[in-house]
Amino acid sequence: MSIHRRQFAILLAVALPACGLSGCGTINEKLADSMGDYVPQWMGGMPPDAPPRPGTAKYDAYMKERERKRLEPAVKEDTPAASATSGLSPVH
Repeated sequence: MSIHRRQFAILLAVALPACGLSGCGTINEKLADSMGDYVPQWMGGMPPDAPPRPGTAKYDAYMKERERKRLEPAVKEDTPAASATSGLSPVH
């Protein structure tokens, strides 16, 4: 069986876009991980107070600081001086 020129042209017209689109999936997967950090927040990017990505040096420092804050004792702010400075009088 010989392939006619028309059948070959149709096969080529279908195969080239299919091969081209299959490469887009792997490129976008790699770019999406890092490009999201550079998109402004108003365009749907990460907010400024978001923690750093796992696996980076900044993430390790962030987790150490978070653990340090978790282990320090809680400060009570129920002192009478704190309620007196609010400027509100009690309701009777």
